[in-house]
Amino acid sequence: MPDKALILGASGHFGGQAARAFATAGWHVECYRRGTEMTGAATGAQVIVNGLNPPNYHAWDRLVPEITASVLAAAKASGATVCIPGNVYVFGTEPAPWDEDTPHRPVARKGRIRAEMEARYQEAAATGLRTIVLRGGDFIDPDQAGGLFDRFVIGKAAKGVITTFGDPGATHAWAFLPDMARAAAALAANRNELAAFEDVPFPGLSFSTEELARTVTELTGHAVRIRRFPWWIMNALSPFWELARELKEMRYLYDHPHALGGDKFRRLLPEFPITPLQEVLKRFSGQLDLDPDQAVA
Repeated sequence: MPDKALILGASGHFGGQAARAFATAGWHVECYRRGTEMTGAATGAQVIVNGLNPPNYHAWDRLVPEITASVLAAAKASGATVCIPGNVYVFGTEPAPWDEDTPHRPVARKGRIRAEMEARYQEAAATGLRTIVLRGGDFIDPDQAGGLFDRFVIGKAAKGVITTFGDPGATHAWAFLPDMARAAAALAANRNELAAFEDVPFPGLSFSTEELARTVTELTGHAVRIRRFPWWIMNALSPFWELARELKEMRYLYDHPHALGGDKFRRLLPEFPITPLQEVLKRFSGQLDLDPDQAVA
C-alpha cells in the first residue's frame, strides 16, 4: 500500500499543488474537509501537509494558533510528519540571503504570528513529533488564478504594463508552486532521514521587477513598462477593509532586497531541477498574450 498524505487546504494554492505533486509521486492522497474532525482524518497518514491558512489574512492572531493546535493534535495521534509551507515573514529586514541560520526577527505582526507558530512545531519535536518547514517566497501558481503574481504583477502585461509593489530594482523571492510542491513530496519521501524539525529554505526564483520586465520583453518581443502599485488606495481603504490593512503591513518586503539561500536544499535534494523564469512565464500565456503553442505543459 502506498503511503498516505493528508492534505489540509487542498482548495488553496499550495495545498492544491501539493495534492497533485504527492499523487504524481505515488502517494495515496486524501484531502481534508474543513469543519470535519482532523485527528480522525489523519488516521493512517504518514504525512500531513498543512496548507491551511485563514483567507485574506483574516484574524491570523486567533486562527493560526487554532489551526496549529489542531494539526499538532492530529500529528501526535497519527504519528505523521507535518509538512508546512513556510514563508519569509519571520526574517523581517535581516540582511539576505535568508537561510536556516538567519535569525527570526519579524518586523510585522504576521511575521510574529508565523514565528510563534513555527516555534510550537519546533518545541513539539522534543516530544517526537516530526516537522518539515519548506520555506518559500511569494507564490506563483499557474493553475489557480488570484495570486499576487498573476493578478497584479503581470495582470496587464499583455497591455505592456508590469506592476511593482515597491522598489523595481529590489530582488524579491518567489516560489513557483509546482516546483515547491514537488520538493515537499521529495522531502516527505526522505522524512526518516531528516531531523525531527527541519527548516529547509526553498531557493526557487529571485528577481527584481526590472529583471522580470526584461524577461517578459525578451519572451514576447514587446517592450513593457513598469508601473507602481497605487498604495494610496490601500491607505484610503484600510480603515474599512481588513485585507488592505494586512497588505500594507507587508509592503516592506517589496523594498527590502532578499532571496533564499539554497545550500541546504541542494544538499538534501541535489538532483532537483528549478524551473527557469522564462519557462514559468510560458505558463501564463493569457496574461502575456503569448501564442498558446509556446506554453509548456
